[in-house]
Amino acid sequence: MTEKELKAKTKSVAIAVARLSEKLDSTKVNNTYIGQILRSSASMGANYRAACRAKSTKDFVYKLQVVEEETDETMYFLELLAEFNEKYKTEMRVIYKEAETILKIMVASIKTSQKKLDREYSRQSKTKNQKSKTDE
Repeated sequence: MTEKELKAKTKSVAIAVARLSEKLDSTKVNNTYIGQILRSSASMGANYRAACRAKSTKDFVYKLQVVEEETDETMYFLELLAEFNEKYKTEMRVIYKEAETILKIMVASIKTSQKKLDREYSRQSKTKNQKSKTDE
């Protein structure tokens, strides 16, 4: 999936969550969970966009980890809302699956980027060790 497609997908999830929240009855439980899920779903896309502008691989990994956390949180609140809103379970399941796809992509991207980061550190460490030996 391209960066542009992933930006669109994260935005789409946030919009779907917002539209869903407009349909749900105003109860103490719903209002509490809706507040949380609106923030976490919007944060997914905002933090992914920030990751795309990362200044380094380390920064990129950190920001993707935030996206991972926010995506997982969104999925959790969908699960909770589904328990109190049977009528919308099917719609929530669709959003959940989209979020799950994003989560899988984030986890894979973090692993790939972490390996790259580990290789960079390994090369830097070897270079430092070689330099130290020549300085002796």
